[in-house]
Amino acid sequence: MATTTALNDSTQQALENRLLAPKFYRTDYKAMNTLDVSSVRDEWGMMMANFEEDKNRAHFKQSIEFDPESLDVDMDLKRDFLDFLVSSITSEYSGCVLYQEIEKNVDNPDVSKLMRYMARDESRHAGFINRVLKQLGVAVDLSVLKQTKEYHYFRPKFIYYATYLSEKIGYARYITIYRHLQRNPQNQFHPIFNWFERWCNDEYAHGEAFALLMRSDPKLLRGHNKLWIRFFLLAVYSTMYVRDHSRPKLYQAFGMDPTKFDYQVFDITSEISKQVFPMTLNTDDPRFRRGMERLLFLSEKAERLQAKGGFVNKCLRLGVLAQTGLTFARLYCLPTKPNTLPDQVCMAPAW
Repeated sequence: MATTTALNDSTQQALENRLLAPKFYRTDYKAMNTLDVSSVRDEWGMMMANFEEDKNRAHFKQSIEFDPESLDVDMDLKRDFLDFLVSSITSEYSGCVLYQEIEKNVDNPDVSKLMRYMARDESRHAGFINRVLKQLGVAVDLSVLKQTKEYHYFRPKFIYYATYLSEKIGYARYITIYRHLQRNPQNQFHPIFNWFERWCNDEYAHGEAFALLMRSDPKLLRGHNKLWIRFFLLAVYSTMYVRDHSRPKLYQAFGMDPTKFDYQVFDITSEISKQVFPMTLNTDDPRFRRGMERLLFLSEKAERLQAKGGFVNKCLRLGVLAQTGLTFARLYCLPTKPNTLPDQVCMAPAW
C-alpha cells in the first residue's frame, strides 16, 4: 500500500502544472512538414549518420546497483533528489511524446526520421530514470502522464528556441555535475551520475539538430525573432536558477554551491549558443545577478503563500506574481552581448 501511495504521489507531482514545472507541448505539424533542410544538407547527413550509429545503444540498458535505504538517513536529501528525478523524467518524456507526435503527423522524410531518432533517445532516458525511481519505490506512471498531463500549444519556432536551449543547458548541467563528482567521488551518493558523461552527449546532439533546423531558415534568427530568442534565453536561465535553489540539500550533498554551479552552466551554454543565436545574455552584469536573486525570493514567497491557502493569501500571491513579471521584464531590458563568433561554430561534445 505504501508503494502505491508513493507511486501516486510521484505521478501526481509529474502531472502538476506549476509555473516552473516541465510542460507537455503540441505544435503546428503542417508547418513542420514544410521544413527544407537542403541549405544544410551536408551537415544534416553527418548528423543523421551519427544518430543512426547510436553510440548509446547499450548505455541505458545497464543495471544500477543501489541500496534505497541508504537515502533514508537524510530525508531532506531524498526529497530533493526525488524532486530532481521526477522533474527530469517529466522533461525527458515530454520531449519523447512531442517528437512522436511530430513524426506521426508529418510525411517530410527528413523531419520524420529526425523525430524518430530523438524520440528513441528521450524514451531511453525517461525509462532509465523510471527504473531508478522504481528502485526507490516511487516510479512515475508514464501512460497516465501522457494521457492526463495538460498540453500547451507552441509555434514551431518557439519549440526550436526552447528545445535547443533546454538540450544545450542539459548538456552543460550533466557534464558539469559529472566532472565535479569525478573529482570528488566521496560526494557521489547515487550511481546514476556515472551515466551523465554519455547521457549529456545525447542532449548535445539533440541541440545540434535544432540548431540545424534554425540555420536552415535564417529568418528565425533575424529581425523581431531576436526578441523571442532573448525571451527564451532569460526564461530558461531563470527557471533553472529558481529550480536549483529549491533543492539545497542536493547541491550540499554534491559539495557544490548552486549559485556558482548555475553561473558555470550559464557560461557553458552561452558559449555553445553562439553557434546559432545572434546574442547572449550578460550573466556577469550585477543587475542580472540581483534580478535572479529577486526572482528566487519572489518564487519562494509565492510558494509559501500558496501553501498557506485562503482568500487573502491568494490575493497576496497574485501581487507577488505581478512583482515577478515586473522583475522578469527588467531583466529582459538589460543589454545583451552580441555574438561575435563566426557562423556555424560547433563545439565538440564530450565523447
